[in-house]
Amino acid sequence: MAIKFGTDGWRAIISEDFTFANLRLVSQAIADFILEQGEGEHTAVVGFDTRFLSDRYAADVACVFAANGITTWLSRADAPTPAVSYAIVEKGATAGVMITASHNPPRYNGVKLKASYGGSATKGQHKRVEELLQVNIEADKSVTLVELDEAIEAGTIIKFDPAWNYYGHLATMIDFDKISQGELEIVADGMYGAGRGVFSEILTRSRSTVYNMRHKMNPGFGGVHPEPIGRNLRSLMSTMQSSPRDVGLATDGDADRIGAVDDTGRFVDPHRIFALILRHLIENRGWRGKVVRTVSTTRMLDRICEAHDLEIIETPVGFNHIADLMMTDDILMGGEESGGMSIKGHIPEGDGILIGLLLLEVIATAGKSFSKVIDELMRDYGPAQYQRTDIKLKRPIAKSEMVQFLLDNAPEQISKVEIERIDTVDGVKYYLDDGSWLLIRPSGTEPVLRVYAEAANDDRVRALLNFGESMADQV
Repeated sequence: MAIKFGTDGWRAIISEDFTFANLRLVSQAIADFILEQGEGEHTAVVGFDTRFLSDRYAADVACVFAANGITTWLSRADAPTPAVSYAIVEKGATAGVMITASHNPPRYNGVKLKASYGGSATKGQHKRVEELLQVNIEADKSVTLVELDEAIEAGTIIKFDPAWNYYGHLATMIDFDKISQGELEIVADGMYGAGRGVFSEILTRSRSTVYNMRHKMNPGFGGVHPEPIGRNLRSLMSTMQSSPRDVGLATDGDADRIGAVDDTGRFVDPHRIFALILRHLIENRGWRGKVVRTVSTTRMLDRICEAHDLEIIETPVGFNHIADLMMTDDILMGGEESGGMSIKGHIPEGDGILIGLLLLEVIATAGKSFSKVIDELMRDYGPAQYQRTDIKLKRPIAKSEMVQFLLDNAPEQISKVEIERIDTVDGVKYYLDDGSWLLIRPSGTEPVLRVYAEAANDDRVRALLNFGESMADQV
């Protein structure tokens, strides 16, 4: 058995590697890690999403923690990851665990390890848990659990609802009066995940009208991966086209990512969402600060920052890099192309609920249709078309070797456009002098090249992707 933690925890296929036995081993290692964190009482928060057996898995984690003397707050029902993460901060807990595989297919489940600041544990913290896990396995250390009912009676496990304090916090971040004045009609697509019904709960006392879809409990996610990207939101787009409303919002399996659909039924990707909200925070709220985007995120953000004399920082892919900066610098907003974003004053965690509400605030403030707001963004800071493709390589290749190959074979032009510069923050990124860019990132875990491109039009994007595909053919 090899249990490896990625940038946000451990994920595996249910009943293959993600078993109760393995989860208990991981829980014991996390408990050992928590007990290393200084003197005094140690506490933890445990939450879960809507996946198969997630509630049972979460209860087991809590029972292992309680057996180790760690007072544990256990979510009473499925809840969004950002709500659970906020509870860690609100309760002053040592750490937290979210049982979820996020946007992955339904056959997966996982453990997200959260630190005391409400964001993902650091790389070093994940490594320490892995070390403790290996020590326990080699020592054949037994894992002790307490009975759930006994622990609840003893007060070592406390059932709670993380939603309400989280909603109260959001009320300090969002102008709900402005949203209410907009009298928006909203279609909320929960994708059968932990964000189901959340927008209608939050907006129940506003003049907004929220129509929920895919909001029932369905651990199989209706046969669609709970990732809010265009091909998975066809039912939401169809709904918006057949019965036009102001905006469609979709959250992923654990609601830390967001996707949207405009009033015409057009998919709105996270690049546009990020740019719209950033412009709103700067121009309408008067906020200042640095902006952080991952290497695979739109350069419209660069143009917005340049227009308002703000610094922009580029990081490798992964929200953990953004979170690190949010905790140490004056960051106005940070986000990535996959839909994870956060803003100043919030926890350093991607939050699809917060960003969805901010998008409603953008639309209500503009007093125009969502499609017109997007068109104005494109007029002022675009045009910008984006696409990503994953290419399987003929053979496994080390990431460092692939990067070196790409550098050694870098042309002066791509499709007759000069390359302005090349960066290697994460993979190889070609900046072209027409404002377009191409990013080629070798996967660190499988023989795959992830190729991203942004340009003024779809034809130009296709030309850049074709170059990326040609490089993959040469390996």
